Amino acid sequence: MVSESNKTFALAAAAILTLAVKRVGKSRKEVIPPRLHKGLSSLHGDSRQVAIVTTAAIPWMTGTAVNPCLRAAYMAHCTRHQVTLLIPWLNQDDQALVFHGKHSFEQPEQQTECIKEWLRKRTGFEAQFKIRYYPGRYDTRLLGIFPVGDLTVYIPAEEADVAILDEPEHLTWFHHGTRWTDKFNHVVGVMHTNYRELGRRIAGPLVVPFLHAMVATLCAIHCHKVVKLSNTVQTLPRQVTCNVHGVAQGFLDVGRACAATAAEGGNPFSRGAYCLGKIVWGKGWEELIALLSQHTEARCQVLSEPLDIYGTGEAASEIQSQAGRLGLGLNFLGPKDHIDPDMHAYQVFINPSTSDVVATTSMEALAMGKWVICAHHPCNEFISAFGNCLIYHNPQHFSEHLQYALLHKPAPLTQHETRELSWEAATERMLDAAELQAGDWPKAASKVAEATLFSAYNAALGLEPLRVVSCAGANTVRNPQRVTDVSLRQPRRKCREAADTARQAALCTALSFTVSGSTWQLS
Repeated sequence: MVSESNKTFALAAAAILTLAVKRVGKSRKEVIPPRLHKGLSSLHGDSRQVAIVTTAAIPWMTGTAVNPCLRAAYMAHCTRHQVTLLIPWLNQDDQALVFHGKHSFEQPEQQTECIKEWLRKRTGFEAQFKIRYYPGRYDTRLLGIFPVGDLTVYIPAEEADVAILDEPEHLTWFHHGTRWTDKFNHVVGVMHTNYRELGRRIAGPLVVPFLHAMVATLCAIHCHKVVKLSNTVQTLPRQVTCNVHGVAQGFLDVGRACAATAAEGGNPFSRGAYCLGKIVWGKGWEELIALLSQHTEARCQVLSEPLDIYGTGEAASEIQSQAGRLGLGLNFLGPKDHIDPDMHAYQVFINPSTSDVVATTSMEALAMGKWVICAHHPCNEFISAFGNCLIYHNPQHFSEHLQYALLHKPAPLTQHETRELSWEAATERMLDAAELQAGDWPKAASKVAEATLFSAYNAALGLEPLRVVSCAGANTVRNPQRVTDVSLRQPRRKCREAADTARQAALCTALSFTVSGSTWQLS
């Protein structure tokens, strides 16, 4: 016999579906008429307006903040394109969560100056691109930043030419508004997330097919082409696999300095091995503990020097406690920027994670002239060709590589390796991967199917009850009026509805700043 709660849920679901279907026609009328997408569309040559959109921002040192920021800086530096970086603005409660209490910005211009200073140190030149903000909120359940309202309104119509969407599926999970391919002439998605691994670890293997279907649908709806950073990413419509990331010049400068010291007979590496990254389950920490435990058992001794761990995250205390119980000799030192001078003297970088799509930290360590020890996995395919990259297939290989790397000095990078790691080379790869030939555009049948899917999805995400139960958040469908319209988090309440409401944040408008020299201008 069906319970009353199940009946209620079924009736509610049916009501939501009925309302969504009724709204499909209305949402179609609100969509901007589609552009004519045909012929060759290239980012080589003539100047174009390029908007790079992402889900995180400096000073959060995560890949989706660091890499799009550097992509914008080098694309503006190496090409004639007019580049805009569109990033989330968070209220101060969410900033405290995301920036771990180390940074707080009352106004967007303060964060803009922080980003400019960070870029100055990483690249050695002044960034010549615009920064615009969209209102975002940090979700403590999904551990990510999601937009509030329709992002597309923050790029003026006259600048809506090329859009590069870092994490297109993340940007559009809860998107209600204009379809990206309706507003922009050329839309490229860059996939950062391995949903096969993420879904398996967090929600279980039964959820993975659903995640794959959702990701593929959103990429098809909103992108003309999708760039997979490696083949850890699932098969997607109109895909190409290419690592379009690089490392900042500062890391390569450290590597050159270490090579010069070694050439003069000095020892640039006076410290042993280290790990660096977000300390959360699913980022390789359980694998590291298992590998070190087997290494200790096989050799009947702990590491000659403690392995230094840099990072912070939700699982830090658990992992530290587990390592302590096993007597693994791990030294947890908190978060630190990878280019910090304290990191230069390490000889060996260990990265056991197989959940990454491309391990930026491994590329940075190689650029600084270090040994890198990592697993045989598609996420490490790009760096596996480098002479200082030691790939292990099993725990015994790991143990052998660790012993060898601690006893032998790494060789300096070759000229070709240095070039491949640079953001100049990564920018060239991005221009090549993003190009659309005449035959690359969606076919007629695909256009009809994708337009229909978008209309239904967009209509459903316009329904407040569905947004609340789907983690989109309450009162997030409309764009806020001003940047000062920020709702701070309220104390946690017993009622689930109140708790859901308390998790919403960052109801703010987009402000645009032009980064030029040492000044900023509100535009």
